[in-house]
Amino acid sequence: MRLLLTGLVLLPSSALAQWAKVAEPAEKQFSWTDPLWPSFWMAWTPATFLLFCGIFSAMAVITILELRRPGGDERKGVLGLTTTRGDRLFISLLGTAYIFLAWLGLVGQPVWWPAVISLLWAVFCFRKV
Repeated sequence: MRLLLTGLVLLPSSALAQWAKVAEPAEKQFSWTDPLWPSFWMAWTPATFLLFCGIFSAMAVITILELRRPGGDERKGVLGLTTTRGDRLFISLLGTAYIFLAWLGLVGQPVWWPAVISLLWAVFCFRKV
């Protein structure tokens, strides 16, 4: 009986302690869709930031290769086009956009498979086109 009375006395205090935690702000979880800078004019999410960093990094690599070996490394590939490194980068980025749009339109989520397909497409473009 004493145990029951002690429990009834302590129950409200433990309930109040739980209510005190409700007022505390929750921990912020990582999200790919939350803006990095909420007051900025463009909603830069981590995904868009990484995408643009990847594109500009590829352009920087192409520029460094052009400075080391000028001329664009022209060749005629399987598509019958005479292409340079920049052309092949553009074709691979354009194909990647179409791969992702087709995947999202036909399948939906997740987007790991179109990422793998896009990498294979880029390798094909730089080797054979």
